[in-house]
Amino acid sequence: MLVDSHCHLDFADFDDERPAILERARAAGVGLMVTISTRVRQFERVRAIADAHENVFCSVGTHPHNADEELDVTAEDLIRLAEHPKVVAIGEAGLDYHYDKAPRAAQAEGLRTHIAAARQSGLPLVIHARAADDDMIAILEEETGKGAFPFILHCFSSGAALAVAGVRLGGYVSFSGILTFRNSQELRDIAATVPHDRLLVETDAPYLAPVPKRGKRNEPAFVAHTAQVLAETVGLDPAALAATTTDNFFRLFSKVPRSLFP
Repeated sequence: MLVDSHCHLDFADFDDERPAILERARAAGVGLMVTISTRVRQFERVRAIADAHENVFCSVGTHPHNADEELDVTAEDLIRLAEHPKVVAIGEAGLDYHYDKAPRAAQAEGLRTHIAAARQSGLPLVIHARAADDDMIAILEEETGKGAFPFILHCFSSGAALAVAGVRLGGYVSFSGILTFRNSQELRDIAATVPHDRLLVETDAPYLAPVPKRGKRNEPAFVAHTAQVLAETVGLDPAALAATTTDNFFRLFSKVPRSLFP
């Protein structure tokens, strides 16, 4: 079984054919999906999709692009919303200096709020990091010094230093379709250094469809293509890579009842 640890099933891109998309995921061997929150004020839509499907779970949080819109959301708010049985993660939150859609100070403040919620709840924090490696490392080191918290560096496309720091601080590293792109050899080299017990795969659908689907709308079924390339990159056969990343998923996303998904 494969797990798509990060997708956005609530996005309008999927409105017309969500049941078919979920069926195609099952046919591709994707047994579980986590649909990720980008705005707390739109969380009810995300949660409704998870509630409607046994093999879909969700997170609650504010994407760094929207950080300045939701600085009034507290760690306590996130923890309260995360009490729902289908909420298995906090986030996504983080730093994005590539687009800079929200002030950097607001992004950092929001990230620290989400870290506090992850630390107190024990749920993993889904971290978005783009073009902000130094500041992300500094915040992770500082906040881990206050008390450890589980986290995942999602859709990893950063430098080796952030991957090393993330693993050192107890985090996991998740790879998306970017790993399959022809010009991503540096990223594949980084992936090859990540301990096998810290690897995850994802789509970030509807974005970043992997080769050979590049240029199309991404969907959870396509995580199989990323998993194939990751297996080749880290020296595992596809079945072993699937088993490893699924074991890692259940270890990190410990609220998901593994007994339901043999």
